[in-house]
Amino acid sequence: MTEDYFSSSYLQSRERFRIAADAIGAKCDAYQVSKAGEGGLTIDVATLGPADAPAVVVSSGVHGVEGFFGSAVQLAMLDRFSRQPPDRGLRFVLIHAINPFGFDQLRRFDEANIDLNRNFLIDPQTYKGSPAGYGALDRFLNPASPATRWELPFHLQAMALIARHGMPTLKSAVAGGQYEYPSGLFFGGSQPAASMVVVRDHCARWIGDAPSVVHIDLHSGLGRFGECQLMPVVSDAAPASAFIDGFPDRALEFEATHQRTAYTVRGGMGQWFVDRFSERPYRFALAEFGTYGPLRVLAALRRENRFHFQGPRDTEAQRRAKAELLECFCPRSAAWRRRVIDTSLSIVDQASRWSQRL
Repeated sequence: MTEDYFSSSYLQSRERFRIAADAIGAKCDAYQVSKAGEGGLTIDVATLGPADAPAVVVSSGVHGVEGFFGSAVQLAMLDRFSRQPPDRGLRFVLIHAINPFGFDQLRRFDEANIDLNRNFLIDPQTYKGSPAGYGALDRFLNPASPATRWELPFHLQAMALIARHGMPTLKSAVAGGQYEYPSGLFFGGSQPAASMVVVRDHCARWIGDAPSVVHIDLHSGLGRFGECQLMPVVSDAAPASAFIDGFPDRALEFEATHQRTAYTVRGGMGQWFVDRFSERPYRFALAEFGTYGPLRVLAALRRENRFHFQGPRDTEAQRRAKAELLECFCPRSAAWRRRVIDTSLSIVDQASRWSQRL
């Protein structure tokens, strides 16, 4: 059953990933990112196929807890390869759990509270500043004390802010990436994060001499339940029309348009990869699978982050907060799980065909 690809913990998913990669003869490397947890927490990378062949890269777990979904897709890929070996004219690179700490601890952020998809800055960008309006929202987003029974409920506060500023403005202010509030949501860090350093120092070996690359980065939590939006990194070399040709009949969102779900991000990993491998065709798209409404997701992020910094920890209330965060990024619904696996595998198939045409 499709749902069987979903693991119950980071450690279980890592073990399953390694076993499945080894079973098909893939080369698998592990890079320790944190000493926390049993045997440390690692980014694991499986590569299969000639180093000089067109490549398909599939990455998971940039946002920690989203790794439960992304890892399931990668396990489904490896299982399919065991039954139907991939085209020998392709190279596959599977990057498992880029944020293993968040995956392991049911957090979206890493051990330094960094949102890794805001940490991949490109010169001359610096780890400074915040979106206009974030400072005014900090007290709401990042309360400086534990929750009390007397405070105004989250949804009432949020609805008041939406009425005052509008949802598009709030999305950009809240989620675009900030570099001034280390304990706040969507903190991009003050320097390259440990996971970013691993990617920076080793990605050239993973990609090899591939003459062209299509990279799919798996995410969840934004958009309609079970639906996928592909969010490409566009450039002069890779205009929107290229992605339309590469992924026909897919829902695509571009920063230049008035998106229904997306927002502009600084420090995104996709732009960094495209810049890093600018000497060859490198096509990057974030595959975002919807779960619940934005207010429920934001409430879950805020509540979990509040327990993390303000406590109390190791309580039933904190465990419920983490369970809600997991539900918001990897719903228990069997229908959701079947749909996202099937859609992801179809997208990988399209990426495979496109990479050979570039």
